[in-house]
Amino acid sequence: MKHLLSVSDLDAAAATGLLDTADRLKQALLGREVRKLPTLRGRTVITMFYEDSTRTRVSFEIAGKWMSADTVNVSAKGSSVSKGESLRDTSLTLSAMGADCVIVRHPASGAAHRLAGWVDRDHATTGTHTSVVNAGDGTHEHPTQALLDAATLRDRLGGIAGRRIGIVGDVLHSRVARSNVLLLATLGADVVLVAPPTLLPTGVEEWPCRVAAELDAELPALDAVMMLRVQAERMHGSFFPSAREYAIGYGLSADRAALLPDHAVVLHPGPMVRGMEIAPSVADSPSAAILAQVSNGVHVRMAVLYHLLAGAPE
Repeated sequence: MKHLLSVSDLDAAAATGLLDTADRLKQALLGREVRKLPTLRGRTVITMFYEDSTRTRVSFEIAGKWMSADTVNVSAKGSSVSKGESLRDTSLTLSAMGADCVIVRHPASGAAHRLAGWVDRDHATTGTHTSVVNAGDGTHEHPTQALLDAATLRDRLGGIAGRRIGIVGDVLHSRVARSNVLLLATLGADVVLVAPPTLLPTGVEEWPCRVAAELDAELPALDAVMMLRVQAERMHGSFFPSAREYAIGYGLSADRAALLPDHAVVLHPGPMVRGMEIAPSVADSPSAAILAQVSNGVHVRMAVLYHLLAGAPE
């Protein structure tokens, strides 16, 4: 791997390889009093976030530190970006400083791809190489979130191929939904999107999934259900009548959760809007794997950094 920009960069073998590496790294850290591996000693990893984040930014930082990389966090508010510096100049500056990997989150879809193109052209001139990881670009993709969700489903269900996974809610504004549909379909799952028509993107019929409008009708056949965050900060208009109406139609209440099979897993990428997207009792129930997603996120991101900076294992 040179960069990780999109789930479409991964075929089933490459995605499975990343998940297997994450499992091995998790096992390697078990029982260690000091959770440190020397794998990326001497490497420099920079997280560059133009949007607020807790889970993704911190887990990438922990992943780098647990592998002994030097990690540096750059936020737009405290950098030259606030003075008007462009993404291109910021990224090339960090590359020139010796960054081995830049992890970027940006509100513009396609930003990570543009950044990768710039550093590749710079590499042709200077001979230095910087890998780029897409930590979420606008409403486009969030590949490491899809990988950690797949890792969680493998842990809880024993496998993904042949499983029926429901993704529910604000699909229109969700990079998590797009990446998960692509990855889960690549790994052999049967994916169904459940959302009001106003929260479905144009062209969704071309995605490798089925689309439905009635949540209650889908739940009894699902092996897992992923509730999406309603991204109010990206909404410039009214996409549903009220929070109460949304909860009635598409929130995972305790009564709705009871329709799921006993083995079914409940996921949410966070942060959760409790009471609207998911009932507190469901979010905290044994069927929920929300904290496991967070934990698996560190190991999956360790695996991504390992494959990018140290090479895939033999």
